[in-house]
Amino acid sequence: QVQVVESGGGVVQAGGSLRLSCAASGSIGSMNVMRWYRQAPGNEREWVAGFTSTGTTVYTDSVKGRFTISRDSAKNTATLQMNNLKPEDTAVYYCNVYSIQKGRDYWGQGTHVTVSS
Repeated sequence: QVQVVESGGGVVQAGGSLRLSCAASGSIGSMNVMRWYRQAPGNEREWVAGFTSTGTTVYTDSVKGRFTISRDSAKNTATLQMNNLKPEDTAVYYCNVYSIQKGRDYWGQGTHVTVSS
């Protein structure tokens, strides 16, 4: 059984910071692609940050320069450091793990981020 668990969400004022964490456990295999998505109320889920095949970090334009994704492949964990948060960053943030061994995606339950103006 595979579990993906996010943590670190909360309520913060505009300009503040939060650090989200993601941990994947179970028989997920050792080679995985970890990415962050978010879904704001009334909107579709959108990709936020991830890695290229060479390990370079990539971001959606709206978070470039403010968010930083990192990972520990050996531990199947990832983090999303979010700085200079804006009200438009308010969303449920999801960790997505693609298991190369299993050939499928796994999702966490999401963690809520609310940024007040």
